[in-house]
Amino acid sequence: MLELKGETPNTPFLFDAKRGDMGNTMRAYAVAAFATLGMDAATVNPYLGTDSLEEFTRYKDRGVYVVCRTSNPGAKDLQHLDAKGDPIYLRVAKLAETVNVNGNVGLVVGATAPDQIAELRSATDLPFLIPGVGAQGGDLEGSVRAAWNGDPASCLISSSRSVLYADSPARAAAALKAEINAVVGARA
Repeated sequence: MLELKGETPNTPFLFDAKRGDMGNTMRAYAVAAFATLGMDAATVNPYLGTDSLEEFTRYKDRGVYVVCRTSNPGAKDLQHLDAKGDPIYLRVAKLAETVNVNGNVGLVVGATAPDQIAELRSATDLPFLIPGVGAQGGDLEGSVRAAWNGDPASCLISSSRSVLYADSPARAAAALKAEINAVVGARA
């Protein structure tokens, strides 16, 4: 496990690499992420299919977040296309469920798309990693309300630049945490 001086030992580390390649290359990426770097979770790209994703999901004690509906404006270019009656992002959610044999798979779903978060939540109970809050202008309240299902692991909010580049990152992170907890508290 990666050890950083001064860090809380219970802090999970997520490798946001969005890896996606052929099986043997994905196997090497998984070893690098989990064995070499000691990451607790990683993001992966589903474009190459289940055999590619299974190279990461075989690590039973590590989380794997499958890129599903991203937070960038160009997400609609491909992720909303029709795939046998469903938008591609719903097909990705179904694919992610098929590789979730170890209970370690979640979905990356952007905070700029709270309607799609709600649609995905009605289709799956997989945990969501929700980027796009802060610098990308995502809807924190709408996203948390749509994703929260009562399980503490149901949604993990990611806010990088708005915390990292704040005058006081610690204050910015604490404020975001309070905002998230207020939405969850109102929902409970």
